[in-house]
Amino acid sequence: MTITKKETSSTTATATATAGSGVQPLRHVAAPIPGVVYPKQSELDRYVEDGVLGFETMPDGFRSIVRQFPDNVALLGPNLRITYRELDGLSTRLAAAFLKQGLQPLDRVVFQLRDSEQLIIAFLACLKAGLIPICTLAAHREREIGYLAELAEAKLHIVQGDDPKFDSIGFARKMQEAAPSLTLIMQVRGEPEEGVLHQDQLIAGIDLEQAEAIVQDVVLDPFQVAVFQLSGGTTGVPKIIPRFHNEYLYNMRAVASWLGYQPDDVLFMPQPMVHNLNMGCCFGPFLMTGGTVTVTPDLQPETLISLIASTKPTWLMLGGPIIARLEAAIHDGRVDLANARGVLVANSAAKLQKLLGVRTHNVFGITEGVIMFGHKEDSAEAHDTTNGRPVSAWDDVRILVPGTEQDARPGEIGEPAFKGPYTIHGYFRAEERNRETFTRDGYYRSGDLMYTKVIDGKTYYVFCGRLKDLVSRGGEKINCEEVELAVAGHPAVAAVAAVGYPCPIFDERLCAAMVLREGFTAPSVAELGTYLQDYGLAKFKWPERIEVLDAFPLTASGKLSKEKLRELVKANVERERAQQAN
Repeated sequence: MTITKKETSSTTATATATAGSGVQPLRHVAAPIPGVVYPKQSELDRYVEDGVLGFETMPDGFRSIVRQFPDNVALLGPNLRITYRELDGLSTRLAAAFLKQGLQPLDRVVFQLRDSEQLIIAFLACLKAGLIPICTLAAHREREIGYLAELAEAKLHIVQGDDPKFDSIGFARKMQEAAPSLTLIMQVRGEPEEGVLHQDQLIAGIDLEQAEAIVQDVVLDPFQVAVFQLSGGTTGVPKIIPRFHNEYLYNMRAVASWLGYQPDDVLFMPQPMVHNLNMGCCFGPFLMTGGTVTVTPDLQPETLISLIASTKPTWLMLGGPIIARLEAAIHDGRVDLANARGVLVANSAAKLQKLLGVRTHNVFGITEGVIMFGHKEDSAEAHDTTNGRPVSAWDDVRILVPGTEQDARPGEIGEPAFKGPYTIHGYFRAEERNRETFTRDGYYRSGDLMYTKVIDGKTYYVFCGRLKDLVSRGGEKINCEEVELAVAGHPAVAAVAAVGYPCPIFDERLCAAMVLREGFTAPSVAELGTYLQDYGLAKFKWPERIEVLDAFPLTASGKLSKEKLRELVKANVERERAQQAN
């Protein structure tokens, strides 16, 4: 098979190629990005031979849908209606404008945006131009943005530009000092500022015909990095996770197939679009199917209620905080989900199905690359008591005895380890972490706790908790060690330990337990927040409770017992709630 321009670049050989009388086998990217861990050749060979991974890039997948459903509505919201044809044109023009600014394929781009149509246009534009988005959150600050931009040598920083509570452009200029590679800033909204690119102006500055001529000369490699996603972070700031064109496309299509997304479906998903769960399981699969993605301008209850009423979603992704905002309206009938075919939830599917009156699907997923969902054909037992099964038949899951590479007995709680066509092979520029995280035979150890459950001859998985020192606040992963490092610098704090405590809305919130220095009083939650704001820690990581102790509970060996500390905080929280209820 002769390599064509669409299949690979002149610097790579990613398909079987004719060379004289011999046949050359599949090859890796010939010019790999330093610090990226690419799949092993033998695994690529197997997945390509099995038809799992192909030679399409993510823009190829999107353009295929544009050709099939050009007039389907891609993005929908208040005063917003963009068809696939229009979205394709806008993103192509922006892609060409990026290249005209001197950006080159494989340059990295920091995304620091709230959900908006501009985010999706910019995301698709980067993919088409061969630029690699770094999926940071709008809430990230100096510690995260500065570190990640410098580590990835990012060239462009994309910010909101119209946030009345945060000077995102001033912040981006400050980040140029921390990461000198950030030579360009682009705002997506607001009045244009001097020295800053503006998304609308870039699009307006080039017509579609000229843009298509520029973009068609960009040669994309299906085996190359498409997106830099972020881990939840277990030591310090988040780790960078490379996701490749063909495997991320496969991930999205596998989810769409498992859940049965259709071109006439409408998605309601008010969580951050840059999260891997939302990108890989929600709006990404929808854009690769021809469905409609609603764009939520804010999270006010009335906005959410109005958007559901006007768009009549068939699929919804609902986290605990969103359900809390909608619950009263659900009970009094103001939220009508009669059109819905399914709701995706992180846990408590059985409870939420009773509340919503719609089939729910538990999900377990990690950015490192495994997705499990309940299926519409699952029995009541599987639906009510498990987190489902992997969406890919090629996902290989082992449950290990914690601290070993020995397989646990069937049904025994252990640490899951994953390998598959869309599971990572290593974090970006993190050799030490990679040595700790992968088994000798290349399985990714998630740091979670799970056990298997066989129902009707099928193996299901049940999530039991985490080995890692993380708190999951409404889906946002907070690394306790990172928070402890920040809080330890407060002048009143002699020692600090951060733990989660149960919350009916967010699942968990974060508590800072501290031993005070002599002569100091404990800061209030608000005072500690002010300190952490100056420190540069993202707001969602700030502790929402403070416990002052004379000493921390210890293990038998004299070390801090996080387990005992969590139980102590939980008991105090439950006692206070009981007192308030009385």
